[in-house]
Amino acid sequence: MPIIRRTSPLPQREKSEKLRRFDRERLEAHLAVARYGTFNLTDAIRPSFDLAIVPEECWRFDRYVDPETGAGVPVAIAAVSREKLFDVFLALLDELETTVDVVVESSHRQNGTRVSSTREGVDAPVLKSVFCDYEDLLLNDGCLGVAVLDAEKPLEIQFDEHKLLTAYGDDLSGAVATFRKFDVPRKPTARFLNEAEHIHASRQSYWRAFDALKFDLGAE
Repeated sequence: MPIIRRTSPLPQREKSEKLRRFDRERLEAHLAVARYGTFNLTDAIRPSFDLAIVPEECWRFDRYVDPETGAGVPVAIAAVSREKLFDVFLALLDELETTVDVVVESSHRQNGTRVSSTREGVDAPVLKSVFCDYEDLLLNDGCLGVAVLDAEKPLEIQFDEHKLLTAYGDDLSGAVATFRKFDVPRKPTARFLNEAEHIHASRQSYWRAFDALKFDLGAE
């Protein structure tokens, strides 16, 4: 049975058993929907019941502004259909140099608070091999996110808990070329699931797999 985490708590109220059963059935039916048009979601994430944002495959430019320094960094962010999501992620990593730093983050055991572990100076081919061993975890755990940072140039690739792919850096031409290679269309007005209420899902087995991933990476 999936472990569900909503982005905001439901109002607390007394419910009859019939209403609780209806809510469970409605939730299970909603979670079972993984395809919207031609776009396939992983098991990690679902939109809100009201479909405030309907999932679709696309990418757009954005800009991240550091809240402390005010410095801005160009961003390219993409939602990619499940059947090619992991391949696009690996292709984005090819834009990095041969030595990278990696951060793995999880909100499994901290009541939604994210904790992170870091490993510096990893050979990129070794990192990709480890990620391939944990493809199911990376795709389907709605509590897990990873970031890979180039050790030589200002470029970072994130694969977050919403299963969005994001490239940060002054030169995003490689990321754009990757999105085009995999026929991910650009949509300047795109909205992604993390920009409205949504539902995360995980499993207890992924808790143990996350610890194993950290061990295999040597992340602390």
